[in-house]
Amino acid sequence: MSISTGSSRTRRSFLYAAMALPVLSVAWLSVPKAAEPAVVIPAPAVDEAPGKATSAVAVFAGGCFWGVQGVFQHMTGVTKAVSGYAGGAKSTAEYGAVGGGNTGHAESVQVTYDPSKITYGKLLQVFFSVAHNPTQLNYQGPDHGTQYRSAIFPLNAEQASVAKAYISQLGQARVFPGAIVTKIEPDKSFYPAEDYHQDYLTLNPREPYIVYNDLPKIADLKRLFPALYREKPVLVGVRARD
Repeated sequence: MSISTGSSRTRRSFLYAAMALPVLSVAWLSVPKAAEPAVVIPAPAVDEAPGKATSAVAVFAGGCFWGVQGVFQHMTGVTKAVSGYAGGAKSTAEYGAVGGGNTGHAESVQVTYDPSKITYGKLLQVFFSVAHNPTQLNYQGPDHGTQYRSAIFPLNAEQASVAKAYISQLGQARVFPGAIVTKIEPDKSFYPAEDYHQDYLTLNPREPYIVYNDLPKIADLKRLFPALYREKPVLVGVRARD
């Protein structure tokens, strides 16, 4: 695997490895408590209108794309989840450049889903509850920089409206200890990340970074949203089977 040694995530992975390798077998059998615990939140009062389409796309950014991709890959109704970059130019949509924090990109996940099985609002509920902490400005857990910001990249006016209404709803409900800092950034293109970033959580379940930061998210998804959880993830390039 080729990952820039200058990234904060890589440096912390080495630190986790030094701390956790003696107990990895235990961590594998018993997922540790999440560094960013899930928050129980209400479903969106405003959601997308039902339609006849069998496929739709949404794009979210919530810190390291490894964990966010993994969460959506375990959701019923999701047919594909791809790690990538959104918010910047095509010419800078590569890991080395994005890691510098000056490209405008955020590590993002493009989610393809079946609206007859899951709504955009439900994706948002899991995104805010399980996939990341929306109160952390320009960082997520151990990863710092604008490339790890909390953002939603709506692909149409309806998605933008639903996201805006839900952020307002959650803010009024005061379900988080701090203000939601998630930005809604329309009219931004998504660019897939390098192959070695795809399906990273599934392919590297024993890596300390994944064990401590991301596996707890999968456990929280199963615990808080059992009706939406699928045991077998849908991997990039593999057709979903609900």
